[in-house]
Amino acid sequence: MSRPVSRVLTLLELLQSGGVRTVAELADRLGVGERTVRRYVDHLVDLDVPVESVRGRYGGYRLAPGHRMPPLMLTDDEALAVLLGLVAGRRTGITAAAGTAGETAAAKVRRVLPERLRHRLDAVLDSLTFTTAPAGTAAPEAAVLLPVADAVRHHRPLAIRYTGGRGGSGGSGERTVYPYGLVAHGGRWYVTGRDLSVGAERTFRLDRIGGARVLPGTFEPPPGPGPAERVLTALATAPYRHEVTVRVRGTAEEIRARLPGSVAVVAAADGEGKGDGEGDCEGWCRVEIRAERLDWLPGLLASLDRPFVVERPDELRGLVADLAGRLMDAARGTPPPRD
Repeated sequence: MSRPVSRVLTLLELLQSGGVRTVAELADRLGVGERTVRRYVDHLVDLDVPVESVRGRYGGYRLAPGHRMPPLMLTDDEALAVLLGLVAGRRTGITAAAGTAGETAAAKVRRVLPERLRHRLDAVLDSLTFTTAPAGTAAPEAAVLLPVADAVRHHRPLAIRYTGGRGGSGGSGERTVYPYGLVAHGGRWYVTGRDLSVGAERTFRLDRIGGARVLPGTFEPPPGPGPAERVLTALATAPYRHEVTVRVRGTAEEIRARLPGSVAVVAAADGEGKGDGEGDCEGWCRVEIRAERLDWLPGLLASLDRPFVVERPDELRGLVADLAGRLMDAARGTPPPRD
């Protein structure tokens, strides 16, 4: 590579680091005169790189938004961060890119890396393992995510075409929403807000939105819980086959630390903090859980390691008693009965 071309690329790398760079600073970094710096800037402009001149005492050059992304000059650490972000995002389902966009983006980064660096990064990626299973393919389309994010940021109404799941609170069809926030949870993307079609708050999965369009006008988001808490509460209270209510001894903070917000709603029970008349001033909390099956709940309740009382349903009391019996047999060394 000829020296002037190398310096032009170095100039691009300096400008990509952000902010305004003075001509004197650039000349010093490149080891050339200020007139040469201006000539290098002209070369970048000829290549459609949006270099902007800033006048004034602290003026110089900076990169401006353009109609396309200019070539990226990445350091070793930056290249590793980009590739690991793409791999981890695809693995967890957080990458907002449908289809193979994440894979093709990673391939483009790898293709232009120096061979030395590419082999080192491949060693990292080939030796990396995850402790969790890959998330399902629920990444939203960019054509949906971008207008939804724009509506959230500027408090604009949003028209969406939605396909609800079985028992979903969002319903299906055309909806008009005041979107409060975007939330990524469990490998899925959600938008929470007020559904004007039904006059109530709703939570929508972005991968079930077939189209989104920002509407004229603005709205004022209501006070209260943030978007993440609203989504977790919506997930915990979604319609399921069983509605479970359990009283657990302990503070709400202690119980919430053991029960995910997407699984249970925890609130102080009547008389919390009054004690039970035996010198114990610790109160009780009411825990509400919606579940399709009950078989996993006895183990969850036992893992709390706190006194609890099942208020409903009666079927859960029987399952808890069965678990208690099996635990007692295991403690005594009693072998389980043969089938």
